Amino acid sequence: MKILVMGSGGVGGFFGAVLARSGLEVWFVARGNHLAAMKAGGLHIRSSAGNWIVPAGTMTDRPSDAGTADIVLFCVKSYDTEETAQQLAPILSPQSVVISLQNGIENEEILHRTVPKATIFGGAAYISARISAPGEILETGGLQRIAFGPMFGPIDKRAAEILAVFLQAGIKADLRQDMRAELWRKFTFITSVGSLTALTRLNHRDMLASPETMDLVFAAMKETETIARTHGVLFEPLNPDKVIEGLRRFDGDTRSSMYYDLMNEKPLEIESLNGTIVRMGKEANVPTPIHQTIYASLLPYHRRHVSTMNHERSRS
Repeated sequence: MKILVMGSGGVGGFFGAVLARSGLEVWFVARGNHLAAMKAGGLHIRSSAGNWIVPAGTMTDRPSDAGTADIVLFCVKSYDTEETAQQLAPILSPQSVVISLQNGIENEEILHRTVPKATIFGGAAYISARISAPGEILETGGLQRIAFGPMFGPIDKRAAEILAVFLQAGIKADLRQDMRAELWRKFTFITSVGSLTALTRLNHRDMLASPETMDLVFAAMKETETIARTHGVLFEPLNPDKVIEGLRRFDGDTRSSMYYDLMNEKPLEIESLNGTIVRMGKEANVPTPIHQTIYASLLPYHRRHVSTMNHERSRS
């Protein structure tokens, strides 16, 4: 079985490395200094589950180098979904499965529209991992778990086979029939806790130590739940005790990927996260003042970083 990781950052790099460690053929698609370091010295994993190295040899910036893939772990930033998905056509067959492990609730529909040849699965990764240096992934907490399942049909034999591959490799994985609700559950978490770590610069430990901040987190979650209901998505209502329990599963220093993008002056996923809630709220005539505040506060940084990135690309 051949697996291609499209976007070898924290999530894709870690889970791809776990699959490679089990003996599977895994190709890692990346770019820039991260790719150069992987080509030179392999992919280094530093993790609460142990440290290991994926030897150099299957790292590239061209998906076509891998040939036809059985499984694609699609892990790019949400704002790159459509453009990156267009690169997949040469490596997909009608039997290929693309599993989105991205932030947001609309990526799967974009993938389904862009690469209709493949089967599209939704996925939610519950992990805290990031590129800590070129060629290195640091995993610091969370469940190290993937929940995945079909978005446009029932669970079938192919889904069960992929689950078996994940479990055999040592990945904690769950196969879900109602993947849409699972995506909204994670969306509720990352648009509140995740976005607020970027806005406030607080880590999980500091947030948990501030009742006022946690009240803000819970209020943001309730706004997202309300929007979910307007779209016919139902899941268990907010339980503050479970949220706190979940946060404590992570290392206390944990912050979101949006925080690190902000600090590293990279574009933010603000449009596909809080911006989506604000847009859906306006469409449904549902107020979302907390998400509007988060969105309006972080959007200028996103625009500035996009402008800087485009300027640098035009000079190169």
